[in-house]
Amino acid sequence: MASGLEEELSCPVCRDIFRDPVFLSCSHSFCKNCLKRWWKKKQMRECPVCKTASGSKRPHCNLVLKNTCEAFLRERACKAAAESEDLCSLHNEKLKLFCVDHQQLVCLICRDSKSHKNHRFRPINEAAQDHRKEVRESLTLLQEKLKLFNQVKGNCDQTAEHIQVQAQRTETEIKKQFQKLHLFLQEEEDARIIALKEEEQQKSEIIKEKTEALSRAIAALSDTLRATEENLRAADVSFLQSYRAAVERVQQCPLLDSPQLLSGALIDEAKHLGNLTFSIWNKMKEIVAYTPVILDPNTAEAGLIMSEDLLSVRCGKRQKLPENPERFDCHGMILASEGFNSGIHRWAVEVGDSTAWFVGVATQTFRRKGRTDIKSGLWAVAFSKDKYIIISTPDPFPFQPERKLQAISVHLDCERGRLSFFNAETNTHIHSLTHTCNEMLFPVFYTGSTLPLKILPMVFDENGDNSSGDVNNEDEGDTADGNDIEEI
Repeated sequence: MASGLEEELSCPVCRDIFRDPVFLSCSHSFCKNCLKRWWKKKQMRECPVCKTASGSKRPHCNLVLKNTCEAFLRERACKAAAESEDLCSLHNEKLKLFCVDHQQLVCLICRDSKSHKNHRFRPINEAAQDHRKEVRESLTLLQEKLKLFNQVKGNCDQTAEHIQVQAQRTETEIKKQFQKLHLFLQEEEDARIIALKEEEQQKSEIIKEKTEALSRAIAALSDTLRATEENLRAADVSFLQSYRAAVERVQQCPLLDSPQLLSGALIDEAKHLGNLTFSIWNKMKEIVAYTPVILDPNTAEAGLIMSEDLLSVRCGKRQKLPENPERFDCHGMILASEGFNSGIHRWAVEVGDSTAWFVGVATQTFRRKGRTDIKSGLWAVAFSKDKYIIISTPDPFPFQPERKLQAISVHLDCERGRLSFFNAETNTHIHSLTHTCNEMLFPVFYTGSTLPLKILPMVFDENGDNSSGDVNNEDEGDTADGNDIEEI
């Protein structure tokens, strides 16, 4: 069949497969160059097969025939290559075996040759089946790797989008906070300018009244002086006739005290400018608050909703967030943005009427992916199913406070290796633990309720000391409830 097709695809002139075939009006086809040479040799333009005269100097290209010939040539080349691959390059014999030791195809002569002495051979189909299985296994690993790469790339794309959302959200909150400060400063500026203007007006009025009184006294004295001087310049007879009236006029003129400059007449610049920025800053403390712990949204499980100021958290609709390594993927947990391994730190959390929560600390290596073991690397006060629990190593244990806990105060003394929990409302000691801070400890929070957990701001007295109600003497509080200090 192939030889018949090859004959159909052969040029009648060169007897080879068509190259750039063209066709004449008589429908016969020829290689373009073969037809040119024929016409040049015969000195006439006629069909080499049927001798029909051709009226065109430029025959049309037979595109269908050209494509068919090219496909035929490609198929023949591939078949020839395949046939040559099935033959041994050394003995030109058909390859029938696979040498396991050399991992190559061999013919029967190769099998009996010295180069393959004592080698293991297998039929080609068996060897191909085993090697296909091996390649498929490797391919499966590559497919899994590709799937992982696609997942990571998808997460990177999601992370890039989330970065834009974070930047926009953070920028909005920054502008909101600064707008609040700008409003405070503007109001403070306006109030101080008004106070200055009021003092200016008040003291200007006093000076005006003083000036008017002086002007009246000056006018009265001037009139008296002028009249008296006129009497003195009069003739003796006239002077003596008006002498008594002049004396009475002078004596009747009110005797004014010597005029004095007013004390405190000038604006008190020191009052308006003295320690101005400090006074404003000190007053600004009334509208700002400091919280020693800030929530880290990059660690929040996807079902948690945080406030814009990152000070409260609650359960909500699960969000689509990047699966970054820092993030918890279960349990409704979140860490603070800063960890501690030295110093003394205190913070308080309002739990309110939340039905499921815990507040405490976790190590930096605390497991965040998969099933979390709360018995390892976590110490906290917990509430769930109307029961209070101290989470610690090796096993959690229950406790019963005197009253329902509405707020928890956490005291971490890294130098003494002590972690204590208090009822923040009453300063009542709940429990203390001792632990050596070999690694960073992060404040940790869990909520299983739509009611928020809120980190409470620190309150300072006039001297700047903490007066948030924290118990200062923990040694006394350690035995307040009769619990022994637990060794972690």
